[in-house]
Amino acid sequence: MVQNVNITDKFIVVGDRVLIKPKSLDERTKSGIYLPPGIQEKAKIQSGYVIKIGPGYPIGPPPESDEPWKERVAGAQYIPLQAKVGDLAIFIQNSSYEIEYEDERYIIVPNSAILLLIREDDDLEYYLK
Repeated sequence: MVQNVNITDKFIVVGDRVLIKPKSLDERTKSGIYLPPGIQEKAKIQSGYVIKIGPGYPIGPPPESDEPWKERVAGAQYIPLQAKVGDLAIFIQNSSYEIEYEDERYIIVPNSAILLLIREDDDLEYYLK
């Protein structure tokens, strides 16, 4: 039986980093002039879709408790990231790292370099109250 395995299922994003699939760069200006690749890549801000996210910011273990009925946490704990898979992220390109895996281009971005997240399925009514 052949399983359809996504390439990114092999990736494990660590810490506060986000794996982004960059949006295809527009090769032309609004007036129709074609831009060479060198000009396109000099942009300071870039956008792309979030493919995977890391576990977040690691935090230390909680202080020992004198209350024996409380459950003890044995594994590592993290403060989760705001980004979710499928978000459109606008980020600072100078802080990012570009990789290529099986002819696909990906960008690894630290959470601190993300300026804005656009989430289509977000409930805007909640925020407008």
